[in-house]
Amino acid sequence: MTEQTLAARLMTRANWPWIQRWYEDETLDRELGPLDDEWLEYVLATHSGVQLVVLDGVDPVALVGCAWDPNGHEHGITDLAIDPRRRRNGLGRATIDCVRSWPEHPPTTGWVAFVDQGNEPAYRFFSELGWAHRGLDADGMHHFATGATKASTSGR
Repeated sequence: MTEQTLAARLMTRANWPWIQRWYEDETLDRELGPLDDEWLEYVLATHSGVQLVVLDGVDPVALVGCAWDPNGHEHGITDLAIDPRRRRNGLGRATIDCVRSWPEHPPTTGWVAFVDQGNEPAYRFFSELGWAHRGLDADGMHHFATGATKASTSGR
């Protein structure tokens, strides 16, 4: 797998079966789940962001949620799920790069992510990416931020 082989596209209802299988994984279910039909319907109907499937060729390797800031200041990574069979092999960094440079995002000046205090792997991940730690937000979540990529500043 190389970064150049990754591509992002919108999640569709047809993706639901493999997403449900992924969330049978204890770690994904604990950190991001549980997912249900209500979540699916919300994601498919929302216009304030996207759920992106990241592909390595034809194989889904990640699912990433993005919330768009209507003012264009900072879009948010709302969730990041790597295929449980492929975790811990460098896909996370390449996935974030791929998602942030997806050309259909509205313009933004930066990106944020919020990490639960008990999620040490996610805390280390965003720290290792070089995202600035802004401390804890009002909800007690770790707040990370970084600047925009070239594609996300140009938008649609």
